[in-house]
Amino acid sequence: MTASVSRLDRFLAGMEYPATTDDLVREATRDGLSDEDLAVLDALPAARFDSSFDVRRAMVARHELIAA
Repeated sequence: MTASVSRLDRFLAGMEYPATTDDLVREATRDGLSDEDLAVLDALPAARFDSSFDVRRAMVARHELIAA
């Protein structure tokens, strides 16, 4: 799964925090992100994120678990 990093990064930078995984998916859907980007966000653990950095860290951790 290869999300469009620049579009996803712009979305995360413009998001209001704190935000839950559900908040991220809902807003990404409203913003018209691709199905691939939505799948990346939807695969995140159910959590509350305080910043885009926290979201990116969770994305990296998820990727490392899949690759292991």
